[in-house]
Amino acid sequence: MTRQARELLDQIQSELASRDDDNRLVPLITAGRAPRRVFAALAAEEKRITLSDWRSFHALAARADEPNARTFFGGLAPGEQRANLMLDALIAAAGPDHGEERPRAGCQAYPAYVAWLALNGESSAAVAGIFANFSAFGRYCADVAAGMREHYGFDDVACAFFDFFAADVPEIEEQALAAIQAGIDAHRLDVHEALLYARLFQSYELQFWNTLADEFPG
Repeated sequence: MTRQARELLDQIQSELASRDDDNRLVPLITAGRAPRRVFAALAAEEKRITLSDWRSFHALAARADEPNARTFFGGLAPGEQRANLMLDALIAAAGPDHGEERPRAGCQAYPAYVAWLALNGESSAAVAGIFANFSAFGRYCADVAAGMREHYGFDDVACAFFDFFAADVPEIEEQALAAIQAGIDAHRLDVHEALLYARLFQSYELQFWNTLADEFPG
């Protein structure tokens, strides 16, 4: 039974919802107002992020001493590896300038925080903080993929990274709920800590998109 875990996630996501629309880049893409070169920047930044998160999720799984948390983090790691490979097509389609991209601190703060959690975060609270932001990220990716096709002429292969993260994966939610409930049952999950993790994840996520929105205004 994961009723308490579901209630906690609903509570966290409700508190985050007011900032979900603070992403300033996605509306530019969905309206076709962002310059095409923004996709080279997106691909270059995500190439670094997925490699970093792949390692961080492995580290989180290795450090977790609760089986459900290990399953959750261990299941996320292969997805980061797959997504990393999907970016090659977008890099090729985005144009020759992609090789000039340098990492932006505002974009790379997100994976740096995931790496911090891999060393310092309590497992079940980290699961709650990470998963609470998945739905917003999925919506952003779905909107970006739609805008890429409608306004920029990208094909399915170039859009694959965003399609991948836009897809609903019920098994991941089930694993997250099981891990959170295990933390609650063992009196190890601090609700305030889980909410703090979630708020920071949201802030770093928005910083990623808005760093690019400032550099590539519509």
